Amino acid sequence: MNTEILGILLMFLAVVALGIPLGGYIGKIYNNDKTWLNKIFDPIDSIIFKVSGIDISRQMNWKQHLVALLTINLCWFLLSMFVLTNMSWLPLNPDGNPSMSGDLAFNTSVSFVTNTNLQHYSGESGMSYLGQLILMLWQFISAGTGMAMAAVLFTAMKEKSATTLGNFYFFFVRSCTRILLPIALIVAFLFAYNGMPMTFEGKQSMVTLQGDTVNVSAGPVAAFVAIKHLGTNGGGFFGANSAHPFENPGFFTNIILMITQMLIPIAMIFAMGYMIRRRKLSWMIFAVMTIGFLMLVLPTIYSEFNGNPAISKMGIDQSLGSMEGKEIRFGTAASAYWSIATTVISTGSVNSMHDSFTPLGGMNQLLGMMTNCFYGGVGVGMLNFYIFIILAVFISGLMVGRTPEFLGKKIEAREMKIAMLIALLHPFLILTGTAIASYLYANNPEGFASWLNNPGYHGFSEMLYEMTSSSANNGSGFEGLGDNTLFWNISTGLIMLMARYLPIIGPIAIAGLLASKKYIPESNGTLKTDTATFGVMVFAVIAIVAALSFFPALTLGPIAEHFSLK
Repeated sequence: MNTEILGILLMFLAVVALGIPLGGYIGKIYNNDKTWLNKIFDPIDSIIFKVSGIDISRQMNWKQHLVALLTINLCWFLLSMFVLTNMSWLPLNPDGNPSMSGDLAFNTSVSFVTNTNLQHYSGESGMSYLGQLILMLWQFISAGTGMAMAAVLFTAMKEKSATTLGNFYFFFVRSCTRILLPIALIVAFLFAYNGMPMTFEGKQSMVTLQGDTVNVSAGPVAAFVAIKHLGTNGGGFFGANSAHPFENPGFFTNIILMITQMLIPIAMIFAMGYMIRRRKLSWMIFAVMTIGFLMLVLPTIYSEFNGNPAISKMGIDQSLGSMEGKEIRFGTAASAYWSIATTVISTGSVNSMHDSFTPLGGMNQLLGMMTNCFYGGVGVGMLNFYIFIILAVFISGLMVGRTPEFLGKKIEAREMKIAMLIALLHPFLILTGTAIASYLYANNPEGFASWLNNPGYHGFSEMLYEMTSSSANNGSGFEGLGDNTLFWNISTGLIMLMARYLPIIGPIAIAGLLASKKYIPESNGTLKTDTATFGVMVFAVIAIVAALSFFPALTLGPIAEHFSLK
């Protein structure tokens, strides 16, 4: 146990040690400061801008940034729909896998374009290599757009008074070429060297130790998995995701995957501090996020180490902890740590089956997605946290009888209305979606029997998890749910669309409105937002607005299941 805990601690310290300098590098890229890599990447970026006809000197206001984002996302969605619904006759399909149905292609296209990567299919049997490559491209693009919008937010925060906030395409292309692509190449080489397949050949016939002949799927796995984690996408090349030996061959690749999924979300915090020249504010944000992360990960590790009391009553040894649904090569602690990291950060990949976790472990996974602002996805994690900063500043201002101000800008009714709408959107989508699903199942359990393999408390948790994962743009699932149906494909697809773009539109609108206001220099009476006191206030707002909204639903699911095991 001590060795496993030490391994987790070293993984976390390693990602922080790498994230701080990477954050400085990202800040320089978005500020257009000189770096030693400019000689390599400037010509590449120039070619992309020239071929695309993009004038990066053209400044955009916050509305133009959003129009650019939504327009190119629509184009990528349509291209994805075409490929996925026609895979059977398109090239790079050596295994002859079929095309997707319209509703499944809609769900999958929305899922990857929105950085969710919810998968209602099994990759090795439901996707051609061309389909996998298209989805791998979206994993770069969706991560790059999230980072670009974070750069817009940081630009607005640093400007004393401005109506334009840089160029979206400048931020987007630089995110892909100077951050995502070079790191992904290094990680992909490490993966290929350590046993991940990187081939375009079809299934290979192999004879097992007991003499059976099986067909084993492979493919360009190493390249796909590298950006899967680096961009906090999480979509698996195989149905078992990172529990599959080809997608995560051993403990070393498990460590690399853990570091890469946390790297850019943490680096973006320090990139903000560099860009706006407020390092103390970035450390305050990092501290709040880390405390929230630890409050979820520590009890999950403890719960999984103690095992499932219902299994203990059967006389089954649980000295290794609750090992149901976990890989013995990773162990209980590393699997529990991964499960919280992947739900807090919105990666959504799994190296164990979340459906098999203890009820309290599953509850903490849900809470990680329900709060949706402790580190979060690349770029959008900072956008989500920005909303809670605005709410905390406003509430704090009311408490001390001062006009709320953040970075020298007054927060007024318009900004607060947007912030509250975005803060309440997440619980609205999750709880409404779960209520509709529960109503349909309760009124026709025989007609929807394929939905739930585990009726009762756990069945409710499976439906709650699916809606939460969709709204948090996470993509993981309690896989006891039969989700490849018309209802789940369409409903979760619509939730992913609203949960991706509205929480981007809201913070960017607030930042753009504040950036255009008159700058007010700080005085002795100005609320300090880079202090531990303000950090406590932000954490309290997150706990009240985000976490407590879901307490009744959690009571009906994992909490009730936990007490039923006693």
